[in-house]
Amino acid sequence: MSENPPVIVDKKAGWAELIINRPERRNSIIPPVSHAMREALETLATDDDVACVILRGEGGFFCSGVDLKALQADPPPPWKGDQFNAWRQFHLSMFHFPKPVIGAFEKYGINAGAALAFACDILITGETAFLQVGEIQQGSGMPMNAAWLKLKATEQVAARLAFYGDRISGPEMVRLGLAAESVADDEVVARCREIAERIAGHPAGAAMTIKQGLISQRGIDDPEAFFAESTNTALLTAGMVKG
Repeated sequence: MSENPPVIVDKKAGWAELIINRPERRNSIIPPVSHAMREALETLATDDDVACVILRGEGGFFCSGVDLKALQADPPPPWKGDQFNAWRQFHLSMFHFPKPVIGAFEKYGINAGAALAFACDILITGETAFLQVGEIQQGSGMPMNAAWLKLKATEQVAARLAFYGDRISGPEMVRLGLAAESVADDEVVARCREIAERIAGHPAGAAMTIKQGLISQRGIDDPEAFFAESTNTALLTAGMVKG
């Protein structure tokens, strides 16, 4: 029997869903996921039938971060040396992606999962969902979170998230400007689909034109340098982030 694909692309009428398909591991990130999402984005970017994309996790979880159990396995997985580069390359693809990305933020997004949330253009969160930038608990750097927070938040908000390392509820995410809306937990995906249908209903190419204009206004001349390579190896021995 073949393994389930790490990522699913589900095309709808005018939009698509990009789904992390590791619910048994709370949609945690390993290189096969990073590579599959990057490849899916490259295909969706040139699909004229897709005006926008919903990014979500299978099974009602957004993303629990890097899969530490897999990363620290003995014997090591064959992709161990590719963990951080694959994740960085995916974020570069998100930075350049020419269409709106709507994040369906269910249950939680922790560390790498938080960076994934910040990479979305519009984020819809559940009322009891939480976001956590907890790398400080692990002695790890946070290059992807730092890059997106530079674009999406004030330095004061970024510092509060990074140095407290605690959980931020859905309504608090809205208050801090990190999410567009907070809705009932069981309405997150449905609300994202409403937004996707609305965007897809506008004139062909309009969303892409606006998204490309927003990208140009970021003022990032060298995205390769902006999304810094990670040289910190703390995650190779770190424990799970606590509440």
